[in-house]
Amino acid sequence: MTALRTAVTLTGGIALLAATGIDAISVIGRHVGLPFRGSIELVQLAVLVAGTLALLVATVDRSHAKVHLLVDRMSDAARAGLDRVSALLGALFFAALLAGSVWLMADLWSGHEESEVIGVPWRWMRLFANGVLAAIVMALLSQAIRRRP
Repeated sequence: MTALRTAVTLTGGIALLAATGIDAISVIGRHVGLPFRGSIELVQLAVLVAGTLALLVATVDRSHAKVHLLVDRMSDAARAGLDRVSALLGALFFAALLAGSVWLMADLWSGHEESEVIGVPWRWMRLFANGVLAAIVMALLSQAIRRRP
C-alpha cells in the first residue's frame, strides 16, 4: 500500500469516525439539555470527506459493487472489453457530476456561501469534492486505457 493511499484511507476513516462522534455527542447533548449547535453542518462536512474519499479508493481498487451473472460466463477477451467499457461509462458519469459541480462552484464562488449556524465555508468543500471527482475520472480513464494487471 502506498503512502498516498494510506493517507487517503486514514483521512476518510478519521472523517467517518468524526461524523459518528459529532452525531453521538449531539444526541447526548440534546438529551441532557446541552444542544451542540452546528453539529449537522460538521457532520455534513465529515461525510463529504469520507464519502468522496471512499469513492476514490473504491475506484482505484476496482472494488465497486458488480454483478457477475453474465460476465463470469464470457471469455477473457470479452470480459476485458466490458471492463474497459464499464470504466469509460463510469468516467463519463463522474465527468458529468464534475461538470455540474464545477458549474455550481463557479456560479457561487464569489457569493461567499457559508453554513447558517457556524459558518462553514462551502466553497472549499465544493473545491475538495471537485478535486476528488477529477481524480476519480482520471483513475477510470486510466483503467480504460491500461490493461488490467
